[in-house]
Amino acid sequence: PQHTLPTLPGQPPMIGYLVLVPADQQPALAGAVAASRLRPGGSPFPQQPEPDRAADEGAPGGPVRIDATRRTASVDGVALDLTYLEFELLSHLVAHPHRVHTRDQLVTTVWGYGHVGDGRTVDVHVARLRRKLGAEYRRSIQTVRRVGYKYTP
Repeated sequence: PQHTLPTLPGQPPMIGYLVLVPADQQPALAGAVAASRLRPGGSPFPQQPEPDRAADEGAPGGPVRIDATRRTASVDGVALDLTYLEFELLSHLVAHPHRVHTRDQLVTTVWGYGHVGDGRTVDVHVARLRRKLGAEYRRSIQTVRRVGYKYTP
């Protein structure tokens, strides 16, 4: 006997996926968009309190500032001209200072679960970010050999 999933009138059948993620990693929101159709109200996740905006502002007193609401980044008050993925990568690194991120973790978190690529993609974007940060602050994104990268304000 063939099993069929429930359908909504005029909608294709729903397909569910179970994704196991290490406890220290946040799932990519893009992967949960399909799940939003399953939850009443259209939200992919249960309501959670609004995060403290201070966490999005970069390290206190640090030279790199991230404004997640306006999607802008600046160094010492000078705005950076970043692509979408450069902003996402820098924002993620600045939000977790001193934490070492593997290339695979960064690909999963910044590019999302559906991205097909390798660690070289991360290396190229980090190199571009370092150029844009300038000579004085390029070292704030440190390479951890054979592991990945970390941001140190």
